[in-house]
Amino acid sequence: MPCPIIPFPQELRPSLPTIVGNVDYLTLRQRLEQIDTLLRDGGVERDFVQRALDGWTQAASREPTALEQGKFQQRSRRALRCTLLRTLLQEDYRGFSCQLAGNPLYQWFCRIDALDQVRVPSKSEVQRFAHWLPAGEMRAVIDGLLKGAVEKPRKLGLKEALDLEEYFLDSTCLKANLHFPTDWVLLRDGVRTLMKATRLIRKAGLRGRMEAPEEFLRRMNRLSIEMTQQARRRGGKKRRKRVLRQMKKLVGVVRAHARRHRDLLDQQWERTEWTRAQAEQILRRMDGVLELLPRAQRQAHERIIGGRPVANAEKILSLYDPAVRVIVRGKAGAEVEFGNTVLLGENRQGLILDYEIFEESAPADSQILFGSLLRVEQATGRRVAAVVTDRGFASAANSRALAEAGTFDGLCPRQPAELRQKMKGKKFARLQRRRAQTEARIGILKHGFLGRPMRAQGFAHRELALAWGGLTHNLWMLARMRKKKKQPAPLRQAA
Repeated sequence: MPCPIIPFPQELRPSLPTIVGNVDYLTLRQRLEQIDTLLRDGGVERDFVQRALDGWTQAASREPTALEQGKFQQRSRRALRCTLLRTLLQEDYRGFSCQLAGNPLYQWFCRIDALDQVRVPSKSEVQRFAHWLPAGEMRAVIDGLLKGAVEKPRKLGLKEALDLEEYFLDSTCLKANLHFPTDWVLLRDGVRTLMKATRLIRKAGLRGRMEAPEEFLRRMNRLSIEMTQQARRRGGKKRRKRVLRQMKKLVGVVRAHARRHRDLLDQQWERTEWTRAQAEQILRRMDGVLELLPRAQRQAHERIIGGRPVANAEKILSLYDPAVRVIVRGKAGAEVEFGNTVLLGENRQGLILDYEIFEESAPADSQILFGSLLRVEQATGRRVAAVVTDRGFASAANSRALAEAGTFDGLCPRQPAELRQKMKGKKFARLQRRRAQTEARIGILKHGFLGRPMRAQGFAHRELALAWGGLTHNLWMLARMRKKKKQPAPLRQAA
């Protein structure tokens, strides 16, 4: 049974200072005030706190007291508002905590302003806020906001209800934050990570017999420099093979030393000043690299020494983010990208109605069309009247299914002759011209709300960051759709 929310107490809060002459500040303040109203009147804040509270009570070993529940509710509300604002500002955890400490407007929005003293969340607390709810629960929060915009636009103060007449779909690549995955560079990355972790363990007092870790780092750096120089010399192919063999030999020695120190830390961590959780953090860092490094060696051997290609499904693109995939885009300046495929759908007003990120290689666009339509119907309770996509989503089966459902077919045909024929229709031509704006919407979401590049590592973290970006984007767009309050006319003085 869901645990009911305890009403938030009314607190005395200082009023915001009056700022005159800075239009950008006044615009931001107006948007944050509108988003604050949407959070309260649209039920987003209550829904978020309720979902967090349900998960917290289920995980608790005993029934929490009213005081404990009240504190958790306060933290949940703060987690929602701090993460929304940080996503909007595109700040990292440390930078956001610093900005929050010195900006009264940000403190007001995050509900941490007080008359006596202001307690600002630390960098680690802001990071915990970003993972307060899982990605599935965040999607439910977004769906609740969209449903409210469809059914109760007046309650949200919107000029018009959420438009479901036209639905625009497109796919893109959500790039991972990694360097170009050159094979031998992966070996260099592995040596650096293992030796830095080994240096930490030795500094903590656990030592095995070996040369100084810095010496192995210097050797790998020299080999890396030598490898980069071979492309400019005659006979560079043979020299690259020779350098790679030296790298592989060095990696074998480093792995043995790192494995021995890793086991030493696992067995004798009590001798250090670390807690078990801190020791586990270093162990996880080393285990991930120790597991993937042999595969990276085989991959480099196959491509550089053997001269044989490696299938994309078997390639290692990063030692720290195994969920990254090779995505062939075939576009100018982006023939190949590294990350995950994302499906995004928006309506005429620019709100994101649906999104999906694929951990493995994504299926063809034509196969994911109706899954998105079904999610939109489940979220809003209504069907879209027209679907508009590029030619990647077009197929005879999709067109037949749309005709049977009574949905306007705005899929761009693959055949040029068929496209010319359909462009004679005014509605189809208008929708295809509007479809170009979906590319801009994707750019706005990726660069304005997800980061350039996205900092989240790992598929689960990228999926969650995408959910936060979608929620923040929709709140920002709905704030722009709210009716502006009329300012009272100035009183006229009697003559």
